[in-house]
Formats: sequence, structure tokens, C-alpha cells
Amino acid sequence: MGSYVPGRPGEQQEMLHEIGFNSFDEMFSVIPEEVKLKQGLKLPAGLNEQAVIGRMEEMADKNVVFKHIFRGAGAYHHYIPAIVSSVISKEEFVTSYTPYQAEISQGILQSIFEYQTMICQLTGMDASNASVYDGATAAAEAVAMCRDRKRTTAYISGAAAPGIIRVIKTYCFGSNTRVVLVPEKDGVTDSEALKTLLEGDPQAACLYVQQPNFYGNLEDGDLLGRIAHEAGAKYIMGCNPLVLAVMKTPAEYGADIAVGDGQPLGMPLALGGPYLGFMAADASMTRKLPGRIVGETRDDKGRRAFVLTLQAREQHIRREKAGSNICSNQAWCALTAAVYMSAMGLEAWKKLRGSVCQRPII
Repeated sequence: MGSYVPGRPGEQQEMLHEIGFNSFDEMFSVIPEEVKLKQGLKLPAGLNEQAVIGRMEEMADKNVVFKHIFRGAGAYHHYIPAIVSSVISKEEFVTSYTPYQAEISQGILQSIFEYQTMICQLTGMDASNASVYDGATAAAEAVAMCRDRKRTTAYISGAAAPGIIRVIKTYCFGSNTRVVLVPEKDGVTDSEALKTLLEGDPQAACLYVQQPNFYGNLEDGDLLGRIAHEAGAKYIMGCNPLVLAVMKTPAEYGADIAVGDGQPLGMPLALGGPYLGFMAADASMTRKLPGRIVGETRDDKGRRAFVLTLQAREQHIRREKAGSNICSNQAWCALTAAVYMSAMGLEAWKKLRGSVCQRPII
């Protein structure tokens, strides 16, 4: 853990004068008084390391640990093979950042390429990006991929996770995309209501459906996809990656884009993160995928090599043509997922069954 050395009062005054202010109060004068903190935070006095550990252990003893927990709304404890932590803790992976210089970043580029390949195999899709922040972000970015000048309405299944619906609404508010919630009936998306809604809307851009949905029920993915496509809308399927080992792939359901949260792929709960959102699409949507796509090529000596093939961010292309400005590829989390999938293998994955709610071994 690094140390933070604050500037001395004299240095702080120099910096304030440099940017045209005489005090911190003047610098923050644009902030409304009603939201400013009037008194200091009520923080306890500092403790040394040994005392902190003792305090944390006392607090941890109050926890009640259950063998199975079904209230995670998509985030649960899972068995994690010990090799996952061993591999991803290597210094060269932990310290890696964006691999802009391919000639010195072949290791991290290959790890992302392998991750993308496995996500494509898992979803049946043609292309995968290098991941985004989490499943909710992936769903919202997928909706943004489908919006264009003529189609500006997003249809979201009311049986999807509430947190995902909220994030989608936030994204859509910023892009002036209309959001319509498709009602649920008997624990699944109401297909008749969906058909009625889409028949009267030539601006329908996409339909987002979660499979299995928030209630744990399987949707009629084939029927919902057909209804969406008949209306000229794209079909987005949100998936639990563990369930994809035993059910039809999004591609087999006819989805144009597959998204989901990668937390089950070797990532402990860790107080809410970090997680990763996986995104994959069919060939026609590849150039609209946000973030980065790593591709395979040959160097000048004919050897296998890896490069950043596509980068659809406003930082890399003309701003008006960018569909997203998301900045992270969550490369370390994607590496974790790739190592987990490699260590488990598909056949062992199919046999997980009751282990999906067990505590992690890391």
C-alpha cells in the first residue's frame, strides 16, 4: 500500500495562486452552501496496524456465515480453484495497464484474446470486447449500441434485475433514448404485451431480456427474439455465464448481443467488486462494440502476435462517430475469468450444481 504525502501549507498556497484562487473556500465557491460539510467528519482516532487487525477481527466475529445464500440477486460465493489466485497475482499481470504498445505487451494482449475467445465460445457469438465494468454497464452499453437516429426506443423486460434496469435508464437519459418496461406475467416477460407494444412503435431499437430472469425463471427466448426481430429491433440477452454451460447459447436463441456479469467466473464477492461485464455480438454488430477488441495477426517474421484491432471509443475515433466513451477494459478481471474458465473446463462446469452458492476457495 503506497503512502500519501500531502503538500505543505506554503505549497498549497502556491498551487492555489497558480490557478487564480486565494483560498480553498474561494476555489469551491461554486458548490452550493447547503451541500457543503459544515463540520469535520466524525472519524475515530487512528490506530496502529496491530490494533486495526484486532478491531477488524472483533467485527468479523459478529458475522453469521450461512452455507447457502440465495439473496445475492446475481452475486454469490462460488468455488474458485486455488490456481486462479496464484496466476492472477503474478506481478506482471497485476501491474499491467492498457496494452497500447503491442511490441512490449504481448502477454497481456494474449490473455485478453484468450478471454474474448472463451466468451465467444460460451455465448456462440462472433466477437467479444475486452470487457466493461459489470453486468449492468454491459447491458446499458448494449442498448446504446442499438440506438440510431431513427430507432430511439429501448424495450426492457420487467423481469430483469432492478439494478440493471436502473443503470440502463441512467444511460438512456443521457442519450435521450426512451425506455419502455415490458410487463412481466407469471414470473416471465409477457410476450403478448411485448408484441402489442412493438407493433405500434416504428422507433423500437432493441429488446433486453435476462435469461434466466431476476426471479430465476427461464424465458421463452426464441419467441421473444422473434417478436423483437419482426419489429425490426435488435435482441439483447443478459446471461449468467455459469448457466450457459447447460442451456442454449444466446446465439441459438437468435440474440444479436449477449451480455452479463462475470462475477461467477472466479471473482469473490469482495464487498461489491471489482467485477467485469462481458459483451459479445454477432458479426454485424462487431464495429459497434464499445471499448477494445484484441485480434491475432503475424509479425514481420511470420510469428503469431496480438494487437488492439478495434477501439470504438471517442478517444480513438472522431467523437461524433463514437457510440461510447467507456474507458476500462477490466483486463485483470478478464484475466481472472479466463484463468477460471481454463482451470474449470466445460465438463466440470456442468457438474457445479450445488456448489454455485458455496464460499470461495482463494
